Amino acid sequence: MPLEKLQFRPGVNREGTTLANEGGWYDCDKIRFRSGYPEKIGGWAAETYTPFLGVCRSLWNWITLKSFNLLGVGTNLKFYIENGGAYYDITPLREINGNTPSVGPPVVNASTITLTASGTVLTVSDSAAEGLQANDFVTIAGAGTIGGVDVNGEYQITSVLSGTTYTVTLGTSASGSNSASTITIAYQINTGFPIFTIGTGWGTGPWSPYISTTLTNPFATTNGSSTITVTQASHGLTTGQYVSFTSISDTSVGGIPNTALQKSFQVTVVNTNSYTISAVIGQAPGPVITYTANATSSSEGGTVVVRYPSAAITASSTRGWGAGFTTGIGFQLRLWSQSNFGEDLLFSPRGGALYLWQPGAATSPAFTTRGSVVSGTDVPSKINEIMVSDSTRIVIAFGCNDYGTYDTTPLDPLLIRWTAQESYTNWSITPLNQAGSYRLSHGSLIVGALQTRQEINVWTDSAIYAMQYLGPPFVWGFTLLADNISIASQNAMATAAGVVYWMGVDKFYIYSGRVETLPCSVRTYIFSDINRDQLSQVQAGTNEGYSEIWWFYCSANSDIIDRYVIFNYLDRVWYYGSMDRTAWLDSPLRPYPMATTASHLLVYHEAAVDDGSTNPPSPINAYVQSSDFDIGDGHNYGFVWRIIPDITFDGSDTSGSTFVEPSVKFTVRPRQNPGSGYGVAQSPAVNSKQNYAGQTTYNVQQFTEIVYSRIRGRQMAFKVSSDTLGTQWQLGTPRIDVRPDGRQ
Repeated sequence: MPLEKLQFRPGVNREGTTLANEGGWYDCDKIRFRSGYPEKIGGWAAETYTPFLGVCRSLWNWITLKSFNLLGVGTNLKFYIENGGAYYDITPLREINGNTPSVGPPVVNASTITLTASGTVLTVSDSAAEGLQANDFVTIAGAGTIGGVDVNGEYQITSVLSGTTYTVTLGTSASGSNSASTITIAYQINTGFPIFTIGTGWGTGPWSPYISTTLTNPFATTNGSSTITVTQASHGLTTGQYVSFTSISDTSVGGIPNTALQKSFQVTVVNTNSYTISAVIGQAPGPVITYTANATSSSEGGTVVVRYPSAAITASSTRGWGAGFTTGIGFQLRLWSQSNFGEDLLFSPRGGALYLWQPGAATSPAFTTRGSVVSGTDVPSKINEIMVSDSTRIVIAFGCNDYGTYDTTPLDPLLIRWTAQESYTNWSITPLNQAGSYRLSHGSLIVGALQTRQEINVWTDSAIYAMQYLGPPFVWGFTLLADNISIASQNAMATAAGVVYWMGVDKFYIYSGRVETLPCSVRTYIFSDINRDQLSQVQAGTNEGYSEIWWFYCSANSDIIDRYVIFNYLDRVWYYGSMDRTAWLDSPLRPYPMATTASHLLVYHEAAVDDGSTNPPSPINAYVQSSDFDIGDGHNYGFVWRIIPDITFDGSDTSGSTFVEPSVKFTVRPRQNPGSGYGVAQSPAVNSKQNYAGQTTYNVQQFTEIVYSRIRGRQMAFKVSSDTLGTQWQLGTPRIDVRPDGRQ
């Protein structure tokens, strides 16, 4: 028989069987399609191997008036400004406490502070401390030494003992105490969580029928322990079942805030009248908060309502079967939004206040200056997302608290408020400015917003709106574009070439003048292997150089991002793979798209050939595999005895490797029928005949001319893969020499 070309349709299709997709590609990882042909994606290089703290969820790039190219990096623990590979901590402070009060900025609250060291544990007692939370950062100054050890510096809270007492870890063991009047402690804003954990609604508490009862002072605590004993006569529980507590009248139990106990807990039964629970909230690999009692007590809590499953439940009892469980508290992951007001940076954690960082007028940015809360008139204190309109210089808050007493008015998740023009401090509505507000009507909360060429698109959890500037007196107009749609997260949308794309909870959407479902040839594959509890982690971004929209998400069995899917809007094709990227930014102000990894590094994509997040770089394992093909309709077996490769290695760089000839494997996988497993495959190597050390372009391609095989089957699949350093490739149209080989 003549040689047969292996020419497949571009893009990957997983919407049918591998035989139904004959003539197409079926599986892949770390490849893209360019001009219809698959190639290995570009590698990435680390900006620096010094990691930042926390999981990054937001990147923002801008250039100051002094031409400094800055990058805002928002993590669940910190907020940084990156410049030249260095990370500068500008995380705002929420309060500074000390023995000597002062007026700001910053204000120092009057407080009595005592530091007690025992080994590497430093116990801090601060009478003015508020809102303490494990993992928060504090900076101690003016304390000098304890037992010869300098205790000044920044620490992360390891455990909260009470509302005013907590512990941190010293780098060197010490013994003694210090309550000098010169001590001050600066508290950074509360840290957030790297992933979403627990949550309200389904799956957060007892699934069985339950009953409720009111207990009086049921809790017993032991000083220094996180285990709490609950007294409940004839409870009927077994170890491993769940209970939940609500309406705890005492503000604390053994120094543990009542808010930490108004959740669901798994019990360990002690006897028929008591059981224990653990005040360790959360579970690895997610965030874990440990609450430790600061006193031994046998009767605390006041009046407490407990809901619990009961073996003695009767038909007349209150039942919760089929009801959502509402007492579990969801720990939302920390998401940031950022925008520029001129060269100044406005930024806000989701649900937090609005902060400002100014680079200053000096010859270098004021990296030692932290962000500060924006003060002014009627500034919202709780904001889900912030944006500055490019065309009007109006600051807009999406989901925020309404006008009223600062920090006491609850957040309205559907309310949009905006400032007077050319101001980020004036949020008051007057006849002389354009400040105002508008409450959306469809949905229960605003999920996110995206600024496009002519309008701002706003997504609720069930609708999308267009927000357009009208000028006085209405200022902004709102048009409902589509209802009964969904969106995965605050960062699940991207815009390219004037078109908006986003990931929903079960499909993809496109808005190009009207909202439509985006056809996806891997939809079933993606949404059948996705962790829906972690949809808020979904991150979208563009790679304009290759006409791509990327989405990063968590697979079904992962709580961290480990997968991606790409839509090539030029070729209208899809492909996917595995990769951990927590944030993405394709900025024209820097030469390559930027991303952050699960190992807390900033990397530049398309800037290398290999995986530069490791030192030294590691090879990238890339492959693409076809669907099954056969001879005719599979009447006869086919016998493949040779393959004529067609592949380029342009872009390879083996300068840092002893292996100087890039190489790929051509694999042919046979099988007898669609329902049978693949037989023994053969994977001959195809090597470049050129040395790519330090070279970049070649006019004539030279590689292995023929590879030989002995493959027999009714159907076959073709695969090209690479796993060596410095290898870059693009597949052309290889040919196989296949002949009929009988029917049995």
